[in-house]
Amino acid sequence: MSQSRSVRLSRRTVLTVLTVLLGLVVAAGLGLALFQPWKAFTDTEVNEALPASSPSTRTEPSMKSMKESPMSPRPAAGPKDLAEGRFVTHEHATSGIARTVRLADGGHVLRLEDLKTSDGPDVRVYLSTRDAGAVKTGLGDGAVELGKLKGNLGNQNYTVPAGTDLSEFRSAVLWCERFSVSFGAADLSLAAG
Repeated sequence: MSQSRSVRLSRRTVLTVLTVLLGLVVAAGLGLALFQPWKAFTDTEVNEALPASSPSTRTEPSMKSMKESPMSPRPAAGPKDLAEGRFVTHEHATSGIARTVRLADGGHVLRLEDLKTSDGPDVRVYLSTRDAGAVKTGLGDGAVELGKLKGNLGNQNYTVPAGTDLSEFRSAVLWCERFSVSFGAADLSLAAG
């Protein structure tokens, strides 16, 4: 009788150990998927030129535009800086310059230049109505997402949605959606000229 009881205890012990091991494997898998720790050791460099016009407005000239009088207002000859600022570090070391630029066709982009930050699992680029210091605690009401961060190094352009009033925004922010933290932000001050 004591022999059969020790076998039962052994099976129970084996099942307990297997259950614990399975739980650890599942937890490790979830942790890897959530935190993506390899991103701490990777870099993605993107070097885009400043576009001449907005991707969403590039079209062939219509017959109507060809017939417009010479007195019709024309878009500016080239890109014009509206505001700019330097990134400051929040949760991850971040440096570089953020510029809002009006393109020749009237479209707008947020341009990140000489960007250096950490790679992250779900980093997005935002314009915020709050200043760079205040976004440490959240983006604030009215923030506009411009897209996923293309790379943690280099020069990148993010199209600002048509109709966005850039005068309402005080900063450009690199925001990690997964953990609700700012990697870094740049106050946008009116450009000289």
